[in-house]
Amino acid sequence: MFTNAMGLILADNKKISLGELSGPRALSAMPFAGRYRIVDFVLSNMVNSGIKNVGILTYNKYKSLMDHLGTGSPWSLDRKNDGLHILPPYVNSEATNIAGDEEMAGIIDYLKTSRTTYVIVANSNVVLNTTFDDFIKKHEENGADISVMFNRDGTKYGNPSYIIETDESGFVKDMLFNPQKCSSNKSSLGILCLRRDLLIDLIAKQMAHGLSHFGVHSFVKMFDELKVSAYEYSGTVLRINNVKTYFDASMNLLNERIRNDLFWSGESVYTKVKDEAPTLYFENAQVSNSIVSDGCRIYGNVEESVLFRGVTIAKNTTIKNCVIMQDAHISENCHLENVILDKNAIVRPGIRLVGHRDFPVVIGKGAGI
Repeated sequence: MFTNAMGLILADNKKISLGELSGPRALSAMPFAGRYRIVDFVLSNMVNSGIKNVGILTYNKYKSLMDHLGTGSPWSLDRKNDGLHILPPYVNSEATNIAGDEEMAGIIDYLKTSRTTYVIVANSNVVLNTTFDDFIKKHEENGADISVMFNRDGTKYGNPSYIIETDESGFVKDMLFNPQKCSSNKSSLGILCLRRDLLIDLIAKQMAHGLSHFGVHSFVKMFDELKVSAYEYSGTVLRINNVKTYFDASMNLLNERIRNDLFWSGESVYTKVKDEAPTLYFENAQVSNSIVSDGCRIYGNVEESVLFRGVTIAKNTTIKNCVIMQDAHISENCHLENVILDKNAIVRPGIRLVGHRDFPVVIGKGAGI
């Protein structure tokens, strides 16, 4: 399968913060679902659509992202031609002396290396499993300059939200950012389709007006001068806008229907492969309705939780409604409920941590408590 499109993924979003969780890493590199990163989903969607050339635009804190992506081999993007391209800041330092313009000029340089007709541009704060074939087809049929993908449940995920209003023909006539009240329930997913040459022209125009930041919705705002079509996506979408929505998205994976929609809907979700031994469940260990990755050692009780690789749950310890990231260690006689424990964190014996479902306790990467 070949799609006449290239992909461009925005690795971070300056309007989204996950507090301590996003401190050491870009948003797209956030661990998710036990063994994945958020970027794996949109990247897999592109690969499953036959896109062979994908650029990932980074702003800062991209070491973790680069370690995860490597050469792109898990996504079959380690190619002599096209493949995976990391686009860090200052990719073209001779472009201009104005701070920030290097980001825009670097994107233009990257886009000019391709001969594809279209570009799929995507933010990295949504988790969904789809292909973009029908999206591109509808874009062509509508004769649109830009098409934006939306669904109808985005308002429940909080800020930032971009609500679009459409006319009878399905073209965007208005877009509202974090509205208090709105007449539409159509919320942008931050995924666009447009011609590659048009995107180059639009970026060059933004640079000429002194704009120095590349954002998906800056192009949707051009509905007065361009034909911007809206394409509805009706499948499962998990949005990650803040700590609460990250926690909710993780807990939603324990719902069989949602889990099946994301992982067993016919398209594979690829990620970096790690060779780990199977999880060991010791005598008296009890685990119910949880996602448990390879390499864990379970002595205690695990309920309604997501465990990443290499987690240790010691004897007489209970965790409930928790997200425990890679290589975390929870000692004996502990009780954790509604907690997000980042990578390599250590919980010492006898600790009790109880958060609220809407306000989970967050323990940062490598912390000891």
